[in-house]
Amino acid sequence: MEFDVVIVGAGPAGLSAACRLMQLAAEQEREITVCVVEKGSEVGAHILSGAVFEPHALNELFPDWQEMGAPVKTAVTEDRFFYYTSATGAAKLPNFLIPKPTHNEGNYIVSMGNVCRWLAEQAEELGVEVYPGFAAAEVLYHEDGRVKGIATGDMGIGADGEQKGSYTPGMELHARYTLFAEGVRGHLGKQLIRKFDLDAGKTPQHYGIGLKEIWEIPPEQHADGLVVHGMNWPLTASGSSGGAFLYHAENNQVYLGLIVDLNYSNPHVSPFEEFQRWKHHPETSKYLKGGTRLTYGARAIAKGGLNSLPKMHFPGGLLIGCDAGTLNSVKIKGNHTAMKSGMIAAETVFEALGQGDGAPADLAAFEPRWEDSWAYRELYQTRNFSGFMMMERRLGFLVFLRKCHPQLQTVGPVSGCTKTRAGSLRMNDTLPGYHQVYLSGRNSLYTPDRISVDDFSIK
Repeated sequence: MEFDVVIVGAGPAGLSAACRLMQLAAEQEREITVCVVEKGSEVGAHILSGAVFEPHALNELFPDWQEMGAPVKTAVTEDRFFYYTSATGAAKLPNFLIPKPTHNEGNYIVSMGNVCRWLAEQAEELGVEVYPGFAAAEVLYHEDGRVKGIATGDMGIGADGEQKGSYTPGMELHARYTLFAEGVRGHLGKQLIRKFDLDAGKTPQHYGIGLKEIWEIPPEQHADGLVVHGMNWPLTASGSSGGAFLYHAENNQVYLGLIVDLNYSNPHVSPFEEFQRWKHHPETSKYLKGGTRLTYGARAIAKGGLNSLPKMHFPGGLLIGCDAGTLNSVKIKGNHTAMKSGMIAAETVFEALGQGDGAPADLAAFEPRWEDSWAYRELYQTRNFSGFMMMERRLGFLVFLRKCHPQLQTVGPVSGCTKTRAGSLRMNDTLPGYHQVYLSGRNSLYTPDRISVDDFSIK
């Protein structure tokens, strides 16, 4: 199948690129064909982000998004930042101590899955072909090395590797330009970075893992628009680093999670168990008490910032969004910068398509456009944050000095490492004051003297 543009990934970057391309085509009365392939069974199925959303890019893409019914409704009403000192203690930091980029005036608490579904609807109305359920399995190349498009994976392969009766071979999707918006550590993006040496001269990327759950809580414990962030305990007990969040969304739901930097050397650290410990902190459990967990998941986070951002253009295409690493780790936000990178990609591609047979193979014009954008300036202003956090020693909030291991250091020996109560447990171990709860094959750790469990509810 032949298209002008193929976009891999129906996330905020890919869908913003698709919408912007068709907007430009309509404005200039030109016909172009755009295809978006998405590995999830539906758009939004693989979007794991209950997020505080900055609407800057959405304002540019659809200025009347409110009248259009975008699922962006819960405005942030209050910011709270806690410095957890122990399993029961916490100090609420005054706003003047919190970096200005982390303040959330004018932002919204959203489900990015719903936002992406809405963006896909807009894209289809504009004429984009969106194909969920088709994973891009391979990058295709011209003989001269330019990217030619992608091939989707074969379907109907049994566990034994043999073809079943439902076997359907993958399709080749060819395009003049291919945009890769797979998200963090996309498998095709990694191949392209290696093949075209896109990360030459860049700082190695820093990664974290974000664990997230969505809960429905009693109305009297819900505070519409409240945003809570925290740092220090429980991760510092094992010499690790990261932070926690809890966002009060609409319909009495809260989005909560723990981000663990993947630079820890303590082999006892279990990010999931640390998340469980944080949920039992009084400043967290007071919201969850009597609530029900609705869904959960985890995903990687690329948090190296501008210094780790690879070159985003190569012959035949572009890397955009978190496939490249456009997250602003100071703000703990990346949806708005991902969307802007997709919009700039669309403008660059559209201009190139207008040149006909004289169109360049390498979209080098993307780079000056990107560097002239507010998204790039935002990343530039915070470019040293991740490096600072990865220094051998750093000075943190409240003049708290602690060890922070380099990102690329391997996991160290067991000897000399601290065991946290949850982090030291294996799947079937128990410790005094704790028990393991198994529900539908899922494992959770709870403290029975404070919290009991009934169908994923804290009561």
